[in-house]
Amino acid sequence: MVKIGTSSLTRSETGHLALSTIASLVETLCALQRQGHRLILVSSGAVGVGCARLGLSERPRTIAMKQAVAAVGQGRLMRVYDDLFTSLGQPMAQVLLTRSDLVQRSRYVNSYRTFRQLLQLGVIPIVNENDTVAVDELKFGDNDTLSALVASLVGADWLFLLTDVDRLYSADPRQDPDAQPIDLVNRLADLSDLNIDVGDRGSNWGTGGMVTKLEAARIATTAGVRMAITDGGHPDNIQRILAGEPLGTQFAPQPRPSNARKRWIAHSLIPAGRLYLDPGAVTAICQKGRSLLAAGITEIEGEFQRQDAVQLCDRSGQEVARGLVNYDAAELQKIQGHRSEEIRALLGYDGVDTVVHRDNLVLTEG
Repeated sequence: MVKIGTSSLTRSETGHLALSTIASLVETLCALQRQGHRLILVSSGAVGVGCARLGLSERPRTIAMKQAVAAVGQGRLMRVYDDLFTSLGQPMAQVLLTRSDLVQRSRYVNSYRTFRQLLQLGVIPIVNENDTVAVDELKFGDNDTLSALVASLVGADWLFLLTDVDRLYSADPRQDPDAQPIDLVNRLADLSDLNIDVGDRGSNWGTGGMVTKLEAARIATTAGVRMAITDGGHPDNIQRILAGEPLGTQFAPQPRPSNARKRWIAHSLIPAGRLYLDPGAVTAICQKGRSLLAAGITEIEGEFQRQDAVQLCDRSGQEVARGLVNYDAAELQKIQGHRSEEIRALLGYDGVDTVVHRDNLVLTEG
């Protein structure tokens, strides 16, 4: 799984495509394909290419304008990729996704089947967010997040983020000459002890920055995917890292969730509410592998429906797990803190014993 950002694909001063970088990327991907690797490329650049085509001097600020510019740029970007891949005899496919494609279970499964079939055919899928139709509340936000979610979806071994810095530093090396390189991150929680200054945006033309890359690392590593950040100007770094060279920053994978459904719950769904739990419920869920019962809930936030995703938090507000809830918010307001045998009397009808069943619950990595 490879993601390349707008800052690597385009020239910062003009927004025009960096054709030599794209050609090197295509050559690298084709070489890896011939070696037996199965590859998915998440490519930014549609908005940047559209801006250059329309003569715009800065990135659009409104959703409608961004969608129009993306519609102009996406086709031109795919034409460049298709010409380069065709010259090397490698078939490719365009896959445009919106967040709802991964939120809705049936569409999530169908997306997985489509990727699996393309990979079995020896095709390299090129993925981007479907900016032309995506609505603001159901956007990935950036392609770092999109690439991590697709890596989780397909159960990738690696996720390579090609960007405009060669690795993670203790601060932005373009602004702080004392910034220290970080070669390996075993647990993301370790970064909080290093006082990392990750800044915000990566470039004038991109939407990401190091913050989004660390969020991508959280999604990827908790899905069992090893992630690497490396210099997008040298796509051949991918081969060198796979060969064992200590380039970029690597993020060690955590134990993979037991099944694809739990990966979907953990990473693809957007939580619609929060349940605050007493210490006994936190212990039962986190240490004993139990389901969540109404008796352990002390407070409820949000307006959610049955089978929505919710965050399960301790009393301080720290998320400990998330899962699919068996009651809506109004029902839970009536039964929170009560024993399971009291549910019928409180609601006036039979309900299930569990608020979140352990099969629909995923622990949050600390």
